[in-house]
Amino acid sequence: MQSPTYHLAEGLRLPTNGLDYTILAIYFIVVLGIGFAARASVKTSLDFFLSGRSLPAWVTGLAFVAANLGATEILGMAATGAQYGVAVVHWYWIGAIPAMVFLGLVMMPFYYGSKVRSVPEFLLQRFDKPAHLLSSVLFAFAAILIAGVNLYALSIVVEALLGWPQWVSIVVAGFFVLAYITVGGLSSAIYNEVLQFFVILAALIPLTVLGLKRVGGWDGLTDSLSASKGDNFLSAWGGTGIGDANPLGANWLTIILGLGFVLSFGYWTTNFAEVQRALSAKNLSAAKRTPLIAAFPKIFIVFAVMIPGLVAAVIVPKIGTAGSDLTYNDAIPLLMQELLPNGVLGIAVTGLMAAFMAGMAANVSSFNTVFTTDIWQKYVAKDREDTYYLRFGRLITAIGVLASIGTAFIAASFSNIMSYLQTLFSFFNVPMFVVFIIGMFWKRASMKSGVWGLVAGTTAAMVNYFWIYKQGVIDIPSDQGANFVSAIVGFVAGAVVMVAVTLFTAPKPESELAGLVYGTTSPGMSEAPAEGDDAWYRRPALLGWGAIVLAAACYIPYSF
Repeated sequence: MQSPTYHLAEGLRLPTNGLDYTILAIYFIVVLGIGFAARASVKTSLDFFLSGRSLPAWVTGLAFVAANLGATEILGMAATGAQYGVAVVHWYWIGAIPAMVFLGLVMMPFYYGSKVRSVPEFLLQRFDKPAHLLSSVLFAFAAILIAGVNLYALSIVVEALLGWPQWVSIVVAGFFVLAYITVGGLSSAIYNEVLQFFVILAALIPLTVLGLKRVGGWDGLTDSLSASKGDNFLSAWGGTGIGDANPLGANWLTIILGLGFVLSFGYWTTNFAEVQRALSAKNLSAAKRTPLIAAFPKIFIVFAVMIPGLVAAVIVPKIGTAGSDLTYNDAIPLLMQELLPNGVLGIAVTGLMAAFMAGMAANVSSFNTVFTTDIWQKYVAKDREDTYYLRFGRLITAIGVLASIGTAFIAASFSNIMSYLQTLFSFFNVPMFVVFIIGMFWKRASMKSGVWGLVAGTTAAMVNYFWIYKQGVIDIPSDQGANFVSAIVGFVAGAVVMVAVTLFTAPKPESELAGLVYGTTSPGMSEAPAEGDDAWYRRPALLGWGAIVLAAACYIPYSF
């Protein structure tokens, strides 16, 4: 799918006044206040990196979904709705919910039960040091790149809407993220993400309601779009038959396999920026419920980003058309300019700032954990006192923020940030996922197969994207279609190499696989639910399957 480019129209400014800036200032003060309040709870490195594994499920669940509400979620998905219509629901109902449920029901018992502090550390226990070191380096690199994407996207929006220079926006947002994470650690990031979740909703809901009112409600919106865009614009699966040409550049098979399985499971089950929130939960039951609780708001958030995009396609018919300086990324800013009064406008601007900062903070907090515990402590400065790693964690947080500011300008060299992010996921998350899934479900997978699976999967995905697609060896209709194919190629290559290497190398002794492979258990995995967690409405299986059924049911109105 060819996603819209990330620049906003020249001269697009919001009519902000003192009230709007006051709301924004109050938000920044509260963010810093939460950071300093959380400082009192940070006494050990475990407190700093994983909140002492003490947080309730509802807090970690909201933080889990808020950490994903970054640059692509707000501007990018609204833009996708304006350009491609209802097809944007695939990124939520098939591209997120099944993987989030799988993480909660299947993978969290392994992660939490093994007491690892990070996703790469699990690979150290299951495979060997080379697999662990390579995955740690790849993840740390990807986290900084993605944090930079959020900073860059924020700077573009703030420059277009408020007139701030890009470098000012980058430095200001980077400073606030640095301040509250350095002071309060992961607890500060998570509690701010809970706040940001509600601030983001406070920005999107008025925009959705007022937008629908402007176009005559849902019936008026669908009638206008059917007349101007055709019936497939309002159908999730219309025109996606194999061999059919469609703007998505993908058929139902590549959507299901490329997005719904490989990219989705690769992102949600191995991306430490998300998994870290679940690892900070107070017990195994809460850890399992973290992504399951997050799945329910995730199902419905799509309406708050899709509908404004659809509304923009009606009230600004020239958006994204040839000869117009209005791109699809202007959908949300245009509606803010057109529909929101002062005060509400300040909340909306604050919501956008909160979204970008949440995405950046999630990646910076996961980066400092992986770099400190998986690289520095394991391979550079071993067996130091705990206070040393706490101090180093704060130092590397500052370095990570500075590096993110640098990678924000790398992101500026790409014309399409949504595709850029999906490309990063296909390079880094998908190969890690295939190593995890084979390692978790196949006892025979040898220690050496992990590192070679990572190498093969990452290399194959890069070769497919940079050579086969970019050099035109095989015609792939779009960047997004190429990402789907790269993800599938990386998954298959990693799996084949892991099987081949396993046939010629020694497996890990079965006695060392307890709690690391499906069918084995460790003491941590058999932890009984705490009092109250065993209530029927808190059972992970009920929450998980309930989310699956609800997501499937949501497809029904948009499938015919």
